[in-house]
Amino acid sequence: MGKQKLILIGNGMAGVRTIEEILKHGGHAFDIVIIGSEPHPNYNRILLSSVLQGETNLKDITLNSRKWYEEHGITLYTGETAVNIDTHKQTVSTDKNRELAYDKLIIATGSSPFILPVPGADKEGVYGFRTIEDCRAFIDASKRFHQAAVIGGGILGLEAARGLVNLGMEVAVIHHSSHIMQNQLDPAASAMLQRELERQGIRFLLEKDTNAVLGKSRAEGVRFQDGTEMRADLIVMAAGVRPNIELAKGSGLAVNRAIIVNDHMQTNVPNVYAVGECAEHNGVVYGLIKPLYEQGRVLAKHICGLECGRYRGSVQSATLKIAGVDVFSAGKIKEDDTTTAIQLIDESAGIYKKRCFRQIKWLA
Repeated sequence: MGKQKLILIGNGMAGVRTIEEILKHGGHAFDIVIIGSEPHPNYNRILLSSVLQGETNLKDITLNSRKWYEEHGITLYTGETAVNIDTHKQTVSTDKNRELAYDKLIIATGSSPFILPVPGADKEGVYGFRTIEDCRAFIDASKRFHQAAVIGGGILGLEAARGLVNLGMEVAVIHHSSHIMQNQLDPAASAMLQRELERQGIRFLLEKDTNAVLGKSRAEGVRFQDGTEMRADLIVMAAGVRPNIELAKGSGLAVNRAIIVNDHMQTNVPNVYAVGECAEHNGVVYGLIKPLYEQGRVLAKHICGLECGRYRGSVQSATLKIAGVDVFSAGKIKEDDTTTAIQLIDESAGIYKKRCFRQIKWLA
């Protein structure tokens, strides 16, 4: 019996980790092809903020070199984008007029930065923060410009802001909420973090909604809904991401916010799977790396025909990667009438610890 043809669309962390698991469990059974839109082999996207902050360099964040693909007999097409899936013929077509047949297909197209739909968002100098190219653009901009605005006070926005400060730019974080990292921290913890980041050189404009990007052909500033404005030569949109599902939607796969999958990461179409930020399991789309790797392990065993448990979902956790600032959050962050909270606060030492407990009633 010949090898099965396995295609992975997406050369990112979740997809390639799934391939690593497949190689571990039964890679000899597949001819593997990987299609990646970026011109690079697989790299650690999480560490892009560390590159900006000067803790590492772009070369060091590569996870799998081109030699690794060759050693494992994997055909890699970089700088090439899948544009159509024919689920009846079981083929994938690319923007390079390539048509590839598959027996099994894994979609791991990830997500893209959410660019606010405001006038001027398409101007030069406005970026998301998702790729090596974005990182290089920030480094180049810091050599020519001085003032930067980061729209979004979540983890990615704060890490980007700290990196831009390290590059010598004056940085303001613009955030719609009354406190930063509101999905991971309660107001007290958020305020403590904000004070520390202000000491590190980041300015904050809270409860501000962006109305427009100013400038002619290039970004020169931001206007807010309250009518105020601020100057900025570089604008980074870090206000969330959107799963890349257009390819799947056009191919007849069931989608909601992302591609709907079951406990084995199967879509509604036979022999087609989805994993990572483009997958939606039980109504949840995960954007953190640990859940995506957990999905990949289940999918790999299933596709290799091995006994495996089902993917049951993951506990959400988050870590802020800024030198000198240790922030970790997981689970429920706000107490209510069903929980009890224990807190340890030492503002002089910059320590804030909190645990929320929910009482479980055991039935006799």
